[in-house]
Parts: sequence; C-alpha cells; structure tokens
Amino acid sequence: MVSAEAIAKLPATLKPISDEQGANAAVALLLKPRRNDFDLLLVKRVKRPSDPWSGQMALPGGKREPKDISLKDTVMRETMEETGIALDQCRFLGALNAVKSEPKPAFKILPFVVILEDEPKLKLNKAELETFIWVPYEEIVQSRIQFPKGPSVHIGRRDSLGSNLQNPEQIH
Repeated sequence: MVSAEAIAKLPATLKPISDEQGANAAVALLLKPRRNDFDLLLVKRVKRPSDPWSGQMALPGGKREPKDISLKDTVMRETMEETGIALDQCRFLGALNAVKSEPKPAFKILPFVVILEDEPKLKLNKAELETFIWVPYEEIVQSRIQFPKGPSVHIGRRDSLGSNLQNPEQIH
C-alpha cells in the first residue's frame, strides 16, 4: 500500500490522462513504492546508428502507432514491449506537461506518472534495451538536476537521462 505521505511528494500539477496535449509519443514514469518513498525505473537504450536516443538512459515508452486508441494505450503497449511490465493493473495518477524531443522536434512526448502496485518482474527486450536501474525518487529531487550540453541529466554518478525527461523539475 502506498502511503499518503509518499503520494504527497508527487506533483500537484498532474494533468488528466485524457489531456494528450498534442503529443504523439508517451513515456512512463514508473514509481515503485519503497517505505515512504518511491523508486523510479530508468532504462538504457541499446546503441544503434539509426536511433537518435541510442545509448541513453530513458523512461520506457515510444511513439504512437495507428492501432493505439490513446496515448495511454501507447505507453501501456511500449512499456510491455520494452520491459515486460503490464500496466493494466497499475494506478495512473496523471500526466506531466508534454515535452518536445530535441533530436526529433516533430515528436512531442507525454510523460505519464504511474504507481506500480506490486513488485514488477522485468523482462527487457534486448533488441531495444541494454539494462535498467531503479533510482530513488528522493535522490532525483535532491540532486537539483544538472544540465550539461543537450537535454540530459546527471544524477550522482549515474549515466545521463535522455530527452524524454527534458524537464525533470516537473517531477518534484
């Protein structure tokens, strides 16, 4: 069970899931409860010359396909394809502000905030992802995020996050 104290740490400015903000891609800020806090799932994309986000730490997600009725469908499908985590029994709290992708400005990415009710069993799609890490939410908030050249973020000694988390200040 997720405590009220932990939920109170989440942004109060979440938008309704149905407010797609003109986005054409979606990512999931997957929050796994841990004591009175959360861990956030970050994945590392495999290196491919054709992928502008190649090798970056990122949030699970991707672009909308014609079969997706909504961006919630997109993020559920992409998260399952990339990590093996089914989001159909998880709690969608809302969405942050959509962000434009720097490598592909035509992409507008909608981040969904999702609480995982149970311990997930990750099964990475090795064609897309190299590895993953759970980062304490509080560590992200406390780091006061540094922005080197480009839309990346350094959290302590960890790798950088890619452009699908351009505005991490939204998450605290």
